[in-house]
Amino acid sequence: MKLLYWVGGLVLVILILCVVFIRGGAYNVAADVPHWDVTHSVMEKLRTASVERRSAHIEVPALGDTALITSGAGNYDAMCAGCHLKPGVEATEMSRGLYPAPPNFTTRPPKDSAAEFWVIKHGIKMSGMPAWGQSMGDEYVWGLVAFVQQLSGMSPDRYRELVEASGGHQHGGSESGMEAEASGHAHETAGGPQSHEHDDSPADDDHSKAPPHQH
Repeated sequence: MKLLYWVGGLVLVILILCVVFIRGGAYNVAADVPHWDVTHSVMEKLRTASVERRSAHIEVPALGDTALITSGAGNYDAMCAGCHLKPGVEATEMSRGLYPAPPNFTTRPPKDSAAEFWVIKHGIKMSGMPAWGQSMGDEYVWGLVAFVQQLSGMSPDRYRELVEASGGHQHGGSESGMEAEASGHAHETAGGPQSHEHDDSPADDDHSKAPPHQH
């Protein structure tokens, strides 16, 4: 019986410490402060296992199809290049500011096409990776997967050729309304008292060394 009291007391103390830790704001959630090593390790293992389980039975189409690759180029340029970069671009405001750092697909293609499809479609919580399946049909998601598989080592000229041949940002119609809204917002900003001007040179801090979130 005494052992049960000790165990119960220990559990209660741990719960109290957890509440104090969570409610007290001790953990720094800032994106420019890396996770503790143990936190990063646990989150990586959890993410990898979760994606592998949910993508295990996805059937991958023929990703070498030229039309599929070309169709993904315009959407990638409009929706993905700001984070995952494009040939000739080493960093952007977005890629430098995100943590975990998005993978650079111009140097490292995804290893698992089924997992990549799942990630693009469903996104990753608290990583900055959107669930593009909310606005894109599966055929357009596969177009992105097919294009990303070709991106590593691609020259800037070849990239521009594919983007120009793709017909631009198109994946079923919803993109038109979003672009119109973004255009209107940009117009309002341009007419306002302040403009968006700053030095776009790479930052000198250590944040650029943040470990990539891999998918």
